Parts: sequence; C-alpha cells; structure tokens
Amino acid sequence: MQHDTDEREAGSVVVGDPPVPRGWPVLGRTAAGPAEAVAAAVVRVRPALVIVDLAGSRAVGLAAVAAVVARVPAVPVLAVAAPGAEHELVLDAVRAGATGVATTDDPVELLPVARAALAGRPAFSPGLAAVVLESMVTPARPVPELSPRESEVLRLVVEGLTARQIAARLVLSPRTVENHVQRLLRKLDVPGRGALVRYAIEHGLA
Repeated sequence: MQHDTDEREAGSVVVGDPPVPRGWPVLGRTAAGPAEAVAAAVVRVRPALVIVDLAGSRAVGLAAVAAVVARVPAVPVLAVAAPGAEHELVLDAVRAGATGVATTDDPVELLPVARAALAGRPAFSPGLAAVVLESMVTPARPVPELSPRESEVLRLVVEGLTARQIAARLVLSPRTVENHVQRLLRKLDVPGRGALVRYAIEHGLA
C-alpha cells in the first residue's frame, strides 16, 4: 500500500497519449508539441515524474524528453514507445536523458516500470536494460570541433527554437539553418534533434 500512497502524493505530467496505469495520479497533460512548450508546462506543475509518449512522432517525443531533462533535471522522465519498438529508439531516449523506457501499450505492464522511474531507478521493460548496458560499453568518441556558425545554431536548437526562429535570429534562410542542423547530426553522429540537444548538454557544447 505504500506504493499507492507515494504515487498519490507524487503525481505525474503526461506528454502525448501514452498508456497510464489505472489510478495513477496525473497532475497535468500536455500535447506532444514544441519541446520548449512541453518543458515549460512541466516547470509550472513540478511533478515527481514525467511520462512521454514516443509512439507518435519520434523526433517530437525525443526533443520533449531532452527539453524536460535540461529544464528540470531532478525530475525523472519515463519514455513510452510502442511494443516491438526498435532498439535504436530506446537508446535515443536514454541518450536524450530518459530515466527509463517502456515498450508497451498495456497500462498494467507499465506500472512496475513507472514505479521504478518514480523512485529514480533505471526503469525498463523486460530485455531493454541489457540493450542499454551493452551500448554503454562502447568507447567514447572524441567530440568533433564545430565552426562558429555551427556552434551558434546548436546553441539555439538547445534553447528550443525552430528552424524559422533560428533563421530570423541569425539572419539566415530556414533552409540554410536546416542544412546546418543536418551537418551537426552527421558530424556528432546523433540520430535526431532530441539526441542532438542531449549530446550538446552532456559535452558542454551549448
């Protein structure tokens, strides 16, 4: 019964439309939209756990995870993907800062994973922890050197600006900004904006 009491007192913010265990306390819900808006919603509520849906747009979900972790690093984030999600998506979520990842659409299966994440422990669906641990033994790659313009674009991506907003700030075309972002993804060897934000924060690039 202690778990139930802790969960009622804690409360979560749910991003998108992931499964949520029956009776799980939800303090607020927000659409899986612009990462900065999601992070701002979490900051306002200050929940004990954030549950982010990755079953919709991969890029949007990962960016939301990274933005929440950057703004409120003390709050654990549980990313929820569809059953059978590829391992690369799981690893991307961890790289973006997720405390745990569940690959399920069953609220009952999600419950023990959510409880572990709420407690701040690594929390994964069966079999995923081994995938994550195996990826962690890969030798760290040196951080590539960025040009001044690439550094500017990266800093603004981390701040949550869209390509159009970055273009206006730097007096560039949106297409040029997107080209810079694509070069950053290739140069830093990350799969998307969410992972790019996490990489920049972890390595002091922004």
